[in-house]
Amino acid sequence: MTGHGVDLLADVADRASRDAHGVPADLLEGYLEDLDEVSTTGRQPGPDRLRVRREVGARAAVQGVALRGLIDLHLSATWLAWPSLSGVRQASSADSARTVGEAVFKAADAAVMAVTEGYEKAQRWSVRQEESFRREFVDDLLDGRNLGQLAERAERFGLRLAGSNAVAAVRSTQPVVDGGEVARAVETSLHLRLESRDVLVTTKNGLLVCVAPDPVTGVVDEFVRQVAAAMGTDATWLVGLGRAQSGPGGVVRSFEQAKHALDTAERLQLPGRLHRAADLLVYQVLLRDSAALAELVSVVLEPLRSARGGTGPLLETLSAYFASGRVATVCARELHVGVRTVTYRLHRVKELTGYSVDDPTQALSLQVAVLGARLLGWPVPVPVPVPVHRAP
Repeated sequence: MTGHGVDLLADVADRASRDAHGVPADLLEGYLEDLDEVSTTGRQPGPDRLRVRREVGARAAVQGVALRGLIDLHLSATWLAWPSLSGVRQASSADSARTVGEAVFKAADAAVMAVTEGYEKAQRWSVRQEESFRREFVDDLLDGRNLGQLAERAERFGLRLAGSNAVAAVRSTQPVVDGGEVARAVETSLHLRLESRDVLVTTKNGLLVCVAPDPVTGVVDEFVRQVAAAMGTDATWLVGLGRAQSGPGGVVRSFEQAKHALDTAERLQLPGRLHRAADLLVYQVLLRDSAALAELVSVVLEPLRSARGGTGPLLETLSAYFASGRVATVCARELHVGVRTVTYRLHRVKELTGYSVDDPTQALSLQVAVLGARLLGWPVPVPVPVPVHRAP
């Protein structure tokens, strides 16, 4: 191509950039020259030229240029360059112009495909890198590692760790996986419905986790609603909510409290979906001296092992009785038995243990012992010995 032709193509590149709303003209690197060569020789661009186009696509992705704009740039350059291409200007008939057109637009199609491939490959790599950075940050945040660097890294994900943050954790019969359908649905819906962006939805060891600033009201309730919508009516799941804690290390403390709240709710079979650590402090007090709690359980409840039918019905009745506010009719309705059955079982507890639900002091001991049994997993099933037959 002559110097005049080079100038024409440079002018075309500038016009194409303006037509594509300012997408940089240098992203056409070599494209117009390739079209000009195709117009005269009819030969399609080889692997080396298509590799250049893929590299251009990758560079555009890194620069933040939209793929739509990059394609617009190439297509605009194609039709703007058409009258200036050497093969077009040299065409002596309609048939030869048609042949040039077919070759040029086929080359343009291949170029656009190569640009798109390079762009999408770079984007996939960028997404994987971002996911890797995010996963590393989440693990450090919820494990309490590298606390000195967390605050700066948190800003990248919209979190401010200088203030107070509370953590909610969801445990389901089906573990929630990172990038899975449930996690994506909850995260998308929550961000669409909340004005604040300072909310992180992620996963950790099968739990769905939400980190939110304490002053943001309504986040936990909205989080629970979106979990319910994503999980469906048939799923079994619970939410534990830790207390708001300040500083980079506050998130991991709140997360641990959320997990403890889940464990306590499951052991005690507490009603409802949402369980706040602040409401369960009494159980933490009980567990702080687990040896004393185990001794209380053993002293008060061990005689129940001799009951016909085992400890199960009597423990269940005691638990329901205290949960119902010590009202036998409500307890009977909860257990789906008659009131006489409830009173008989309570009387049987008194006979076996010496503790009566009618005595305030003894009733308190029974209630704490029943809670302790649930927390400690008492009674542990006693393994049945396998008889050994000796040869005579």
